Amino acid sequence: MPFKRTILLGIVGDSAAGKSTLSAGIAKILGEERVTVICTDDYHRYNRKQRKELGISALDPACNYINIMEQHLDLLRRGHPILKPIYNHSTGDFDPPEYIEPREFIIAEGLLGFYSQALRRQFDVKVYLAPEEDLRIQWKIARDTTKRGYTPEQVLASLKKRQRDSERFIHPQQAHADIVVTFYRPPDHPQATDSHLNVKLKLRPTLPHPNLADIVAWNNNKRVFSSSIEREDDWLMEILDIKGEINDEQATQLEDLIWERVDKFSSAGKHLRPDQIGVYTSGNETHISHPLGITQLLIVYQLMLAREELEKERASRIF
Repeated sequence: MPFKRTILLGIVGDSAAGKSTLSAGIAKILGEERVTVICTDDYHRYNRKQRKELGISALDPACNYINIMEQHLDLLRRGHPILKPIYNHSTGDFDPPEYIEPREFIIAEGLLGFYSQALRRQFDVKVYLAPEEDLRIQWKIARDTTKRGYTPEQVLASLKKRQRDSERFIHPQQAHADIVVTFYRPPDHPQATDSHLNVKLKLRPTLPHPNLADIVAWNNNKRVFSSSIEREDDWLMEILDIKGEINDEQATQLEDLIWERVDKFSSAGKHLRPDQIGVYTSGNETHISHPLGITQLLIVYQLMLAREELEKERASRIF
């Protein structure tokens, strides 16, 4: 018998924007036994050799089975298993497909998750990662040289070749996100690439975002967090800015204020508080970014809210 309807989180961004790092942290907070994580980049239509012969990049929707991706997300959302393709980034070819069963929460991360309306309507929460471009380039060089066997020159050449497709197909998806996450360098740390980065969150009114009045009040003497309102087309959006200079004590206090909101959902359970959040790896070393952890926690709030609303809907149908 299929599992009851799941909660879907979509995370989209250009290559090496930090999608997997964000996904892993959110899964850790929710409890990895409750989360299914899939990569929508596995739905490539052609392998690396075929793409080169055809002169098409993996960022082009024509290079991907968008229709099968739509079908699979719909099946997972309704609690049904799928047989998902697997693209091997090391070999540039396809491995045998994987049998995937949905859990309470599904995180779908990749390049084209918000490309079509049929894809977008599957998600309860949509997040787009838009780090400073220079940062993304540094992250991609570091990842592809250490994990995928490329030279820095090959990575830069690939980025240049795919730039047009990034601008045509990836960047426009930002307009469909509920939350846009931008990591950027603080003015006093122009060379920062990791834990000292600031983060700016655009909270669009497509979701009921939490009231952060007490957090703003807490911040009066800390100056590590700010909230403002900006207009984007016909929308007024809240902009949250979290400083990379936030220390351990301040981060714990801020996280506790957000945890109070998460804890109000009876379905959350006390086990949701892992020892550390905002964990990421750089090379072979593990580090903690407090702005990253706070971002993950705010997204978890939205997932728990979506789950609570789903439970209310189920209860109303029963009675």
